[in-house]
Amino acid sequence: MIAAKPTAKPRQPLDLDDFAEWIIARGMRGLPLDDQFAGFCKWIHDAGFPVERASMGMATLHPRYGARTFVWRPGDSTAQHILRERTAQQYDALKQSPIQHMATTRVLSLRRRLDTGEPPEFPILEELRDEGMTDYAAHLLPYDPSAAARADFDGLSYGRLVGVFNGIFFSCATDRPEGFDDGQLGQVIAALPYLAMAVKSRSTYDVAETVLGVYLGKDAGYRVLTGEIEDAGYRVLTGEIERGSVETIRAVIWFCDLRGFTRLSDTVPRDALVELLDDYLDAMARPVHDNHGQILKFMGDGFLATFDLTQRDDEMVCRNALKAAAELCETFPSFNSDRKAAGKPVTDFGLALNLGEVLYGNIGSRDRLDFTVIGPAVNEASRIQALCRPLGRKLLISGSFHAVACGCHGELVSLGFHALRGLREPQELFTLAD
Repeated sequence: MIAAKPTAKPRQPLDLDDFAEWIIARGMRGLPLDDQFAGFCKWIHDAGFPVERASMGMATLHPRYGARTFVWRPGDSTAQHILRERTAQQYDALKQSPIQHMATTRVLSLRRRLDTGEPPEFPILEELRDEGMTDYAAHLLPYDPSAAARADFDGLSYGRLVGVFNGIFFSCATDRPEGFDDGQLGQVIAALPYLAMAVKSRSTYDVAETVLGVYLGKDAGYRVLTGEIEDAGYRVLTGEIERGSVETIRAVIWFCDLRGFTRLSDTVPRDALVELLDDYLDAMARPVHDNHGQILKFMGDGFLATFDLTQRDDEMVCRNALKAAAELCETFPSFNSDRKAAGKPVTDFGLALNLGEVLYGNIGSRDRLDFTVIGPAVNEASRIQALCRPLGRKLLISGSFHAVACGCHGELVSLGFHALRGLREPQELFTLAD
C-alpha cells in the first residue's frame, strides 16, 4: 500500500458547525438522494475540503439494477445518478473496483496517491489520475458493522455484494499537489454516519416505491404507498391501503394472453418454460409501457393492463392503446422468427381492448389485498379476448372503444356482431384494418 504523502503543514480544521442538524433535517424531509449527496459534498467543499470529485454507492432492490452510484463535482447543482445493471459486464467492472477489494479484505478505509508514477491498481484510479487527480480516499460505512463482519463477500454479484454489505461506499479525490490533509479527511469520515442516516431514510422509501411499482404497477404502487403534502416538497406515507378504498375511473382495458401455453407447459422443460414465459410477457408488456399504459397484474400466461382516461384526453389515450396494440402485432412475427431460428418453441397471443368504467382500488381479505380493477368492463374484455381464437384474430376491439376513438376509425374495420357470454345482446367487434 502506498501511503499518502504528508502535507508540509496541517490545514485548518473544517468548519462543520451545525452540519449534523442540517443533514439530519434533510434526511427527515426525505429529499431525493442526489440532492442529499450534492448537499453533503457542497457543505464539506465550502468548509475548505479540497474535493474535486466525490461518489457514493449503495445497493438497491430492482429487477434490472443491483446498485446505484452518485457522482458530484464542484459546480454541480445536484449529483449525477448512475444505475448499475445486473449484468456480467457490470460484475466484471465490480471485480476490479475498490469496493470489491475493500469488502473482501474487510478494510473500511483506503487511501492511494495517484501521482507516484506507479500503475494504479484499479481502473477508476487510472481514470482519476488521467484527469489530474493526485490523491484518492474511500470509506465503507456498513449500517450493521457486526453483520458486515460475518458476511462472505467472495463470488457475489454486484447487487448481492453491496446488498450483503448493506451500507454506503464513499470516495473522494483531489487535484491538490499536496493531496488531502489527514485531519480534514478524518473530519469528513467522521461526518459520514450522518450522511448514511439521512440516505437510509430516503433509500428505504425508494426501495418500497420500486417494489410496489414492480409488483403492482407505477400508479397503483404510488397510490398504495404515498400521498403528497402540498407545497412542502416532500412525500409522506399516507397511501391508500385500507380494504374497500376504491374509486370509479374510466379506462381502456387491455386483456391479453398466450395461445397454447397449457400445451407448451406439458412438453417444454421447466427452465425453458420459465424463459419462454418471461420472453413473451416482456414482448407483450413493452408496447404497453412505451405508450403510457400500466400493467396491473400478470395472470399465468397473460396480463391485465389499463390506460387511464381520467387525467388525459380520451382520444389521445385511445390512440396510445391502439398504437401499443399495433406495435405488438407488428413486432410479434419477427420476435417469433428469432426464437424459431434459435431452436426455441414459439406461440401466439390474443388481445382485447375495451373501454368503460371500472372500480380501481383495494380488493381482498383483511390481511391480503390486491390493488386492481374490477367491473363489467373488465369481464367484457376477458370474454372478447376469448373470441380471438374462434375468429382467427390476434386483436379484437370493442364497440365501446370504437365509439370513443373517433379519430382512429380509419384504422379499424368491423368484424360484425358477436355474442359474448353473459351479455344478452350481440356486440360489434373491430380489429386493425390491415
